[in-house]
Amino acid sequence: MQTDFTARQLEDPRIAEVDKILRRCVHCGLCTAVCSTYVLLGDERDSPRGRIYLMKDMFERGGGASPEIRHHIDRCLSCLSCMTTCPGGVDYMHLVDYARVHIEETGQRSLKERLLRRLLAKVVPYPDRFRLALRAAPLGLPFAGLMRRLGLKELAAMLELAPKRFIRSPAYSGPGTATSLGDRKGRVIMLAGCAQQVLRPEINDATIRLLARRGVDVEVAAGAGCCGALVHHMGREQEAIAFARRNVDAWSKVMSREPIDAIVINASGCGTTVKDYGHMLARVDGYAERARKISALTRDVTEFLSEHDLGPPKRWSSLRVAYHSACSLQHGQQVTEEPKQLLRDAGFTVMDVPEGHICCGSAGTYNILQPDLARQLRDRKVANIASVKPDLVAAGNIGCITQLAPGMEIPIVHTVELLDWAYGGPVPRGLEAFEKFVSDVPEPPRPKARRVMQDYLRA
Repeated sequence: MQTDFTARQLEDPRIAEVDKILRRCVHCGLCTAVCSTYVLLGDERDSPRGRIYLMKDMFERGGGASPEIRHHIDRCLSCLSCMTTCPGGVDYMHLVDYARVHIEETGQRSLKERLLRRLLAKVVPYPDRFRLALRAAPLGLPFAGLMRRLGLKELAAMLELAPKRFIRSPAYSGPGTATSLGDRKGRVIMLAGCAQQVLRPEINDATIRLLARRGVDVEVAAGAGCCGALVHHMGREQEAIAFARRNVDAWSKVMSREPIDAIVINASGCGTTVKDYGHMLARVDGYAERARKISALTRDVTEFLSEHDLGPPKRWSSLRVAYHSACSLQHGQQVTEEPKQLLRDAGFTVMDVPEGHICCGSAGTYNILQPDLARQLRDRKVANIASVKPDLVAAGNIGCITQLAPGMEIPIVHTVELLDWAYGGPVPRGLEAFEKFVSDVPEPPRPKARRVMQDYLRA
């Protein structure tokens, strides 16, 4: 793609990078077939190729983004399916990130949009605030229909996505260290997260138990918090950088005391962002090198577990598990086979979901900011899941779990919860009815030491 930036524009490091990204695009259009919004809408401006043209025009002209450009960029899920397909290696992820920052810095949004985005940015990344908001949500739920009629469909979606049942407290709460059982074989830092530890704290609990059984100490660092993904995808660059810096500082302090094997992430949306810290903080004084090191150490929990022998499962079942591959895991991190193989090794029958590359519509806060498109994508995903007739669904991202659960008649849990159950942990919440279909695996009797010695002497 030919670009038309001036020499003065190219002095800006951000524009210089945008120029390099744009020049890799050859207009082939292969990305359109795998774009979730284009599949739904059939509008070229809602495809990666179309958005690239819009972003090119916006950056070359400078100034604020037009309402048209803002509308179509806002409808991008950042599912990154286009990057998996693109033969030219166009870095669409960073291009659309830069576009969102530019829109927030120069564009004009309505008062409703500004207030809603500020509300999300100031509540969801902070567990205590988010927990209070969820406890208050049932009071507003009866008014969701009225809100939708008044044009406040985003607030209605927010209320409808909130859990309807009491939120449990975690068994393990940080900061602190969960020590392994038996001989220590490793040491990791775990990101406790923000929304996940409130919506489904059992995921962190299952992660810690599973790692502890394999001799891995798990530390939740004091001072660490939200990864920054939520505000990052809303174009609030400085807030995202502040979250990233805080985590780099907290984890660097832990790593200075004793080396670690990995930074384990069990929310794939967070994992994609933390793996990008090296890029996010590349031009931040005092952080570039540490951020690159942290990105290199970051592993999705299934990546980390696949590198370690979990041994034989403690329980075995014939449950049919539809594996929903979160976009942030399959496209953002290129982790595709590891979760499925771990589930198979644990005794589950794993089933692929048709159109697995199409997003479920969660995408961070997308299901709140773009509720109509998100609902269509959810319904499409739910129909594809139902077509393989599974008993339950496994996913590696809390956003996908929260998005899909209200539309399904079968339960959905995190992959690590199923693995923890198979290797000796409790039955995951929502799967109590399946407990009768799971059998304990008998352990072979261990010979007594005296008998072993007698057999040795006879030989």
